[in-house]
Amino acid sequence: MTLLCFALLPVLFWDQGPETADQLKAAGITRVAVPSSMESAWRKRLGVEVRGVDPAGAVRLLKPGVQFRVNEASATRSPWIDLNGWQFLRNPRGHFFYEAPGPSAALAAAEAFAYGADAMVHTDAAGLEPLGHMLAFLERVGDTKLPPVADIGFIDDQSDEAGEVMNLMMRRNLLFRVVTAPDPSLPLHVEIGSPKFPKEEAADPSEMAQKIRQALGDNARSVRLFGSEVVIARLTGNSSRLRVELLNYGGGRRAASVRVRVRGHYTKPELRAFRLPDARLADFVSTSDATEFTLPELEYYAVVDLTR
Repeated sequence: MTLLCFALLPVLFWDQGPETADQLKAAGITRVAVPSSMESAWRKRLGVEVRGVDPAGAVRLLKPGVQFRVNEASATRSPWIDLNGWQFLRNPRGHFFYEAPGPSAALAAAEAFAYGADAMVHTDAAGLEPLGHMLAFLERVGDTKLPPVADIGFIDDQSDEAGEVMNLMMRRNLLFRVVTAPDPSLPLHVEIGSPKFPKEEAADPSEMAQKIRQALGDNARSVRLFGSEVVIARLTGNSSRLRVELLNYGGGRRAASVRVRVRGHYTKPELRAFRLPDARLADFVSTSDATEFTLPELEYYAVVDLTR
């Protein structure tokens, strides 16, 4: 059922009949996955590229976004991010399925694209236009094929505890790679159940993620974000180039003044921000150790390409 040969982008899964083809084309969507039983009927519609699939075996994902929960200690509302990046890192060859109504379809597509995931996005009529706009934007951005940047090697035993720790690490913008054994190129390795990271401590994945952050040290982190609790970074790069992808899980509210710090000296920044064609980076500073810049606004997704 893989869609990777069908499209390099996430694809709309649409379970309505071919009489809705004009509705899809009006939203700019010309590639679609449909239930296998509908494939022959859909193929009679010109202008829409179709693939029949059975989504039953796909991994079901959370609708990406944010929930605000009462913090009992401070009586404030703290954001709880629903994200799926750790699922893609745990299962890079997996097939995934989003149920993402309305504007959340756009964020779902951006999230899957950022992690190179084979994903279908099922949405409703209200989600078609945002999804179509995002898919068109992602096609223009393109995939650089750069390898992911990681600071931590995570030895995943496939347990629920390990999954929750990876989830909380990602929410703290701790970049990790799933490994089967320690990788000498990475400064820190985490294995739940080891003496350094006991299994009983993983019962509180938030505290465990904080312990991992302290073990790594902020100076060793490849990326740090300031000014938002709901923006997540994904980095890919090599010795000469770095791509910084930024996902805003803030429920459709634009993030303002997001400050980004990456390790290393880079120049010639190129920003492309969804629905913000005139966006420009502010306060760009690059030293021998680090590069910093500010995004004045961020809707769902933006890409900053840097070169040395």
